[in-house]
Amino acid sequence: MPSRRLGRSFGVDIVPFKVCTLDCIYCQLGGTTEKNIERKPYVPVEPVVAELKEALNQGLETDYITIAGSGEPTLNSLLGEIIDRIRENTDIPIAIVTNGTLLYRADVREDCAKADVVMPSLDAGDERTFQKINRPHGDINIEMLISGLCAFRKEFAGQLWLEVFVVDKVNTEPEQIAKIKTIIERICPDKVQLNTAVRPTAQAGVKKLSAQRLRAIADLLGPGCEIIADVSPGAAHGLLEDKEDNMFGPHLPDLDKTEILFSMLKRRPCSLDDICSAMSIGRNEALKYVTTLQRKGAVRAQEKEGRVFFKVIS
Repeated sequence: MPSRRLGRSFGVDIVPFKVCTLDCIYCQLGGTTEKNIERKPYVPVEPVVAELKEALNQGLETDYITIAGSGEPTLNSLLGEIIDRIRENTDIPIAIVTNGTLLYRADVREDCAKADVVMPSLDAGDERTFQKINRPHGDINIEMLISGLCAFRKEFAGQLWLEVFVVDKVNTEPEQIAKIKTIIERICPDKVQLNTAVRPTAQAGVKKLSAQRLRAIADLLGPGCEIIADVSPGAAHGLLEDKEDNMFGPHLPDLDKTEILFSMLKRRPCSLDDICSAMSIGRNEALKYVTTLQRKGAVRAQEKEGRVFFKVIS
């Protein structure tokens, strides 16, 4: 499935829905249902490997295998073993999309270092803003996040792509951007990627920033900062923007497309054009699958700034 950050991405989801260390106000999956920092074997290794093997046997073509999904993947204590088993079956590069909050732990850094690309987040320049935008578990503070990112950078030989998600009137003031820039300079990521709320969010009233404001903030963060949010007038017809990357590679012919769509919508709200692009189908066919899910009471429509998105009813 298309990803703005990784090209074609085949996703691996290794934690239950919305089990996370944070409860970010901008999350497009809704509020966190279980906020914790305890690592557990949430998803066993063998089913993950079996699903990947099936996809590979059916001719999977993808640029990355992306470990991400509907919660914080580093909470799965089997992360390192899962990566090792993926390596045994394919040479496709592995990416991890994480909020980075557990990188202060040596075991988490050791597991993440097995990937080719690690994509953590930094949305605040101080503790007050961190609490306001990310709403972390009570045992996590911003210094733990920063120290973990800095330690990981020193140990990790792969690509570190840092995402900064901006929310109007929360972390967009010049003083806050300057603090974030200072932290970025400490971390020294390979890329800095700027994002904003295009889809419906966990907290009502979180609006996307305009392309002009994003460009101004990107300029403040430095010449290496790139904008990954699609805020152009035709955004609905483009690729999906990522906070947690897309959970499918090219769709498999023997899978029921309604089930594929439902699984996709569990991970993020999508517009009709998003669905068409991701599943390589026309609008009438996409509407057919959406309508089926709506009649089952599994999916509802939600409007955001003039665009209609479909999301799973929790």
